Amino acid sequence: MGLTLNHFLVLGAILFCIGLYGAIAKRNAIAVLMGIEIMLNAVNITMVGFSFFNTVNTPAKYATYLTGQIFAIFIITVAAAEAAVALAMVIAIYRKRDTVDVGEIDMMKW
Repeated sequence: MGLTLNHFLVLGAILFCIGLYGAIAKRNAIAVLMGIEIMLNAVNITMVGFSFFNTVNTPAKYATYLTGQIFAIFIITVAAAEAAVALAMVIAIYRKRDTVDVGEIDMMKW
């Protein structure tokens, strides 16, 4: 018995739910960012799964096979840029307020 699309989708859904819980339930800004990263990786897994099981009988079969992987690379790139900017913001807020608790970071002015 091999892998099916359902395996990829269930794994992606489980990871997305774990990331959603981490993003909603945690009060630490770093934990919220980690939850968002887990959600983005869950989307990567589902896109690669859909791409892997996309069976198109065309001459450009391998081009359609790599579509999900190419989108996953773009998502990883955007996630890395998002993590760098968000971490810089968290460090700046910590230096100003001495906390990374998202409940206490509620004002736009410092």
